[in-house]
Amino acid sequence: MSQTLQQESQKIAEFCETVLNLKQVKLPDEYYYSSLPLCVIDSVFSIGVRYEGVRNTVTRFCRFFSLNKERSGTEIPEEGEQYSIEQYLHSFEKMGLDTFVAEIFKNKQRTSPTNGILKAEAVYRFCKVLHRYGVNYLQDVTKVYGNEEFEREIKAIPGQKSGISLVYFYMLAGDDQWIKPDRMIVRFLEKALQRKVRLEEGQSLLNETTNILVHKYSNITPRLLDYQIWDFERSSY
Repeated sequence: MSQTLQQESQKIAEFCETVLNLKQVKLPDEYYYSSLPLCVIDSVFSIGVRYEGVRNTVTRFCRFFSLNKERSGTEIPEEGEQYSIEQYLHSFEKMGLDTFVAEIFKNKQRTSPTNGILKAEAVYRFCKVLHRYGVNYLQDVTKVYGNEEFEREIKAIPGQKSGISLVYFYMLAGDDQWIKPDRMIVRFLEKALQRKVRLEEGQSLLNETTNILVHKYSNITPRLLDYQIWDFERSSY
């Protein structure tokens, strides 16, 4: 680790302690989804929009299929209790894109204003890739952690090139070591460091910041710190 990274992470840690309530940190309900397709829907629809709209989209999907949105506790449900990727694909292919857009998601957002595809289609393509790699339930996601070929296929979906949705998907599916490097995180880091921060710096900076904070706040993880920062920035925006 470079001396600069260490020094900057110490500065971020001090800033975190000043503005965040690290003694009472916890993840919101969406980090405890009952089924894997909900993680995909959230991660794809969340890019570039206010989160309330994403939450409404997931809620409408769950209501249509009579699904529990969150699991009853923090433990991952048994496979038989989950709505699988396979079930999602079957429903989509039977009912069609137009029905999902107009009647289920009730959301016509696209992955990009120019040459983007409907986010509903992007979710379907994301699920197709997951299914091809044998990922059907929450328990299966570890199969693709660090799989470069899988990640390359996801990033080839229109609107997924940056990898932000993919990282956020990992987070929602239960990986504590990832952060979602979006504009909220960058803005917070720029306040702490008083310099311009690139998206790709976010992961290493918050990883090292977590390593510093964990000595005082034993339950802190990069994912948990990311959420606290995002929530702070959202409320002050």
